[in-house]
Amino acid sequence: MSTADRVSPFLDLVSAPFTLPGSRILVFRDDAVPDGLTVRLAEYERALDDCVLVRTLRVLDGDGRVAPVSAVRPDRIAFGDSDVTLTFDGPDALSAGGRGSWSLEVTDPSGATTSFSSADGSVRISTDGVRRVPGREHEAALAATGAVWDAWFARTPAVRDDLADMTAFCWWVLGANIVSLPGRGARAVVPSKIGYVGLWQWDAYFIASGLRHGDPELAREQLELAFGYATADGQLPDVVHDEGVLASSDDLPPGDRENLRRAGSAIADPAAPIPLTKPPLAAWALRRLDGFVDDPAFFDAAWEAVARSQEWWFAHSDLDGDGMPEYGHPYSSGLDDSPVFDAELPVASPDLAAYLILQDDLLAARARETGDVAAAARYADRAAHTLALLEGMWDDEAGFFLSAGAGRPVAAETAVSLLPLLTGRLPGRYVTGILAALDDPERFATTWTVPTVARREASYSDERMWRGPVWVNVNALLAAGLAVSGHTARSRELVEETLRLVIHAGGPHEYFNPSTGQKARTATTAFGWSAALFVDLAVSVSG
Repeated sequence: MSTADRVSPFLDLVSAPFTLPGSRILVFRDDAVPDGLTVRLAEYERALDDCVLVRTLRVLDGDGRVAPVSAVRPDRIAFGDSDVTLTFDGPDALSAGGRGSWSLEVTDPSGATTSFSSADGSVRISTDGVRRVPGREHEAALAATGAVWDAWFARTPAVRDDLADMTAFCWWVLGANIVSLPGRGARAVVPSKIGYVGLWQWDAYFIASGLRHGDPELAREQLELAFGYATADGQLPDVVHDEGVLASSDDLPPGDRENLRRAGSAIADPAAPIPLTKPPLAAWALRRLDGFVDDPAFFDAAWEAVARSQEWWFAHSDLDGDGMPEYGHPYSSGLDDSPVFDAELPVASPDLAAYLILQDDLLAARARETGDVAAAARYADRAAHTLALLEGMWDDEAGFFLSAGAGRPVAAETAVSLLPLLTGRLPGRYVTGILAALDDPERFATTWTVPTVARREASYSDERMWRGPVWVNVNALLAAGLAVSGHTARSRELVEETLRLVIHAGGPHEYFNPSTGQKARTATTAFGWSAALFVDLAVSVSG
């Protein structure tokens, strides 16, 4: 079976729109018009309903009857039993055409409808308008669009038979989410053209992990974009987007500020700018390209960016001066709505400590490889010091690592208390405590694991983002932590369960209900890091 054949059943034009690598155009079913389609554009921080290119598109057969969508393939949409298809004409336009007698109705955002007939040739739809073109151009567009997807699918990683269909769809998601960012000189694989159009630093790390198996050059481009716009003091920005970067609370778009106000956040409009970044997994992501990318100059520059970012965390994000950096804003954690941020900021969190220890350990390994003995010792010493501070966050009575908001312990037990496994250096009693939490039905042993908040917590929700739902990236990090902490069988079990979850839910959604294993109601679909990590995990168990 071809990759396109495996992908086609997933292309429902609802959770998975019709699109093309590099294009901002998305074609969905039109809920308001039976058998109609709607065409929207993917733009940074703009709702799809505000980016309508075509309000309604309908195909009619030779007798004037509406021809419903009869098939969706990566390269075309077919209508009824006619020969009419819709495809792409390059990244910036659609082409509709076919043999026989048919007509096309196109309603623009103002409500004006224009009709075209087969006698006019084919129809080209772009941001410049809708116009007739010679029919032969449609055939050329079909061939070109097919060639784009064929080239992408040729890179699909090989996996076990039971994982092949979902891997094919996840690889389609990664291709579908490719965009060009103006003036950036590289392709970005965005979290989702449906809702997140930009390169988020954390997403780039997870997305690169999956891309490396089929397109290591594109994986490298994600890290180049993530590392290429650091501030003068080394801070990596939260987002690289069409209009610049998001590196400070001053850069927040109005919609984000309004969301923070509705949530009652005291930092919707802070008195002074707050740096915005993402957790320090840069070295982890870079190491994953070893053996996939052969470019010493790239690695030299990238490791320098990672080292400067690590120094930024300790020099500028240790907000209380105790040697343990904190999150100054929920956005910098990647876990925006986590209950640990119900506390007063800044928040010292065990996941951040774990990431910093891991990053210093990896920087030390890199320094040893390049013969810089002094730097290796410095990174190793700092990692040991941070590990001691992390151990001090363990609460024997609670049985888990506590976060602290403005110096006061945060009682909520969340997934951040599990992530210190990533260090691979925890003394046995802490590992035993984490395993007990993972095995407890009142904590993290839900029907579909691992929830992001312990079930016994008052703040727990099956549906609310970061307050219970399962996230593929958290599971992937926990699986890695279990493996490096000596529990390889448990790690493999979690990997297999995570793969089953995505298959059960019908796709790589943003997050999942831990009771039903289905997409949470407000989760975005065709989500980049879920797709990439499914690919990564599928490859890991298919050797």
